[in-house]
Amino acid sequence: MIALGQMPGPGGEEHEIDLETARHLIDVLAMLEQKTRGNLDEPEQKLLASLIYDLRVAYVDSQKASQG
Repeated sequence: MIALGQMPGPGGEEHEIDLETARHLIDVLAMLEQKTRGNLDEPEQKLLASLIYDLRVAYVDSQKASQG
C-alpha cells in the first residue's frame, strides 16, 4: 500500500507511487501463498488471499490513475 501511495511510510512521510515495486511485492506475496499452500490454517489462507486480492485491485486502480 505504501508503494501504491495509499498509505504513509513508517515515519509517516508520504511516498510517490512506485508501480514497479508494488508489482514486485504483490508477486512475492503470491509466491508465498503458493509455497505455503497446505501449511496454513484456513483463516491464514483467507487473510493472505484477501490481502493479495486487495493489493491487486489497488495496483490496477493506481495504474489506471497514472495513465489518465
